[in-house]
Amino acid sequence: VQLQASGGGLVQAGGSLKLSCAASGHAFRSYTMAWFRQPPGKEREFVGSITQSGDRTYYADSVKGRFTISRDNRKYTVYLQMESLKPEDTAVYYCAGQLVGVKPNEPRGYGYWGQGTQVTVSS
Repeated sequence: VQLQASGGGLVQAGGSLKLSCAASGHAFRSYTMAWFRQPPGKEREFVGSITQSGDRTYYADSVKGRFTISRDNRKYTVYLQMESLKPEDTAVYYCAGQLVGVKPNEPRGYGYWGQGTQVTVSS
């Protein structure tokens, strides 16, 4: 499965942005999907995840209440709606799929990764 992330860009603090991640095949429907991000000079960190059916989501404390993950299994796409953006949200955002055997916030559990999309929040 190939993942293609898009939707990044430059936005002012307080603004909104919606990222998309399109998968190449129907196996998408069987994957937990997640978003991670890597701020400049820092390690990759968990943003949030969504179960196969979309009935449960999990978020990092830093984005809880501001970011929303959703998915459309008919379109093989997962989304990240970001509201009230802050300069500290600046990062390259990655989508990931296929959680295996570990907690949703652990990158090593994901077998498929998108190429990343840059989000820059100006103050």
